[in-house]
Amino acid sequence: MGRQSPPQSRLFYTTVSLEKRIRKDHPLRKIVEMVDFDFIYGEVEDRYGINGNVSVAPPVILKMMLLLILYNVRSERELMLTIPERLDWLWFLGYDLDDEIPNHSVLSKARSRWGVEVFRSFFERIVRQCMEAGLVDGSKLFVDASLIDAHASNNSVVDTHDLKRYLDKNYRLFEERLDEGEVEKTTPANSRYISRTDPDASVTRHGGGKPRLRYKTHRAVDPHGEVITATTITLGSHDEGDLLMEMVSCHERTTGVRVKTAVGDSKYGKIDNFLYCHELGIRLHAPSIEQTHRGSGRQEGIFSKEVFDYDPQTDTFTCPAGQILRRRNYHKDRRQYEYKAPAGICAQCHLRVRCTRATDGRTLKRHERQDELDTMLHLATSSKAQRDIKTRQHLAERSFAWSTRYGYKRTRWRRLWRVQIQDFLVAAVQNITILINHSTDKLSKSNAQKGQQRTFQNIAGVFSGFRYSIMMLGSKFSVNCNAI
Repeated sequence: MGRQSPPQSRLFYTTVSLEKRIRKDHPLRKIVEMVDFDFIYGEVEDRYGINGNVSVAPPVILKMMLLLILYNVRSERELMLTIPERLDWLWFLGYDLDDEIPNHSVLSKARSRWGVEVFRSFFERIVRQCMEAGLVDGSKLFVDASLIDAHASNNSVVDTHDLKRYLDKNYRLFEERLDEGEVEKTTPANSRYISRTDPDASVTRHGGGKPRLRYKTHRAVDPHGEVITATTITLGSHDEGDLLMEMVSCHERTTGVRVKTAVGDSKYGKIDNFLYCHELGIRLHAPSIEQTHRGSGRQEGIFSKEVFDYDPQTDTFTCPAGQILRRRNYHKDRRQYEYKAPAGICAQCHLRVRCTRATDGRTLKRHERQDELDTMLHLATSSKAQRDIKTRQHLAERSFAWSTRYGYKRTRWRRLWRVQIQDFLVAAVQNITILINHSTDKLSKSNAQKGQQRTFQNIAGVFSGFRYSIMMLGSKFSVNCNAI
């Protein structure tokens, strides 16, 4: 039985090499081989001066932020404390054992200096690299959104309609800062209740839970390799259906491929989205909001719009009771015509209980581009569209579920532009992981094919030797027969 002697530190380590200490199949090795971090020099060159202290190399800063997301480190302080303890991190950053690790403040200063566009460029570079690897088809797009908890407490929320705010000098300074920042607020609740910690976060309720400060991430995923091709951050109260056009535009700009089919849930099935896709020649496979909510709430037990017959020649509707609904008004904002029967006729109709609960009778609305809208709605109810909608439920949720290991469910930093940086980093890390797995699978298949070829060659060699033995045996047998 051996016993360990007390440790004694050495003055010199002549045989220690980080290159040898890191295993050959380490994920960070593959990232170094596949990702070019030196592009950052050209992106941030104009953001540094010519005087003063020399900064940490930009590729090192970007790699540190990548480690922060990839390993889901709790904070930047903890990241800097952990780097000297991890040989693989030191090797990845290009540091040696006795190199000085920079202060954690270099990361926050770099984010402020670089801005969002640098991280957007990094994300788009990874997407294009995935395209070169054959992981992106580009013709079909799956869109979805998910809420993110803000890095702020509900106790920081203040009521801007409260008279006490005028008595607080600090609050007045805070309100002036909000006016300068031009914070976007989309609902009355968000324009009234603001967080002093993170003014950009919006008070959002999800399901039956309590209202919380949240952001919302919008994501476009290509089904071929499940690569994230477009992503953006908005307030938590923002309607994801309004972001479809932006998602399609970002996807086409990054990939250079025209979208032929866009797939989403019922929140994307808005009239404007259907008409927008019709103009671009895109199939929108999403349930219509109107059809989804039909028969629920106040419309429960009421005749649907399809029961009424429309005559394009007379531009009128005929109700189940045989009465005529004529055009009355035009809603400019919604671009819809309103059709209505006289109130007296509806009041005396025996089908009134099943037709309407309004006191002035049944009203129908028809869009000014209803024919184009009907064409898109017909495509959205096809069997192919139903399969895509069902696939979206698993593919989009799987993409967001995968992001939870990188800490996307809660923001690391505050303010909208910083959360956008985090979103780009999470999406880039997820795409890099897909790229690494693809290269690993490709290498495994190549090795398997080489192994099969060697096996076939060995088998062919065995059969060749066996054939030669039989030929030699046959020649000997023929010689013996001739001798007899």
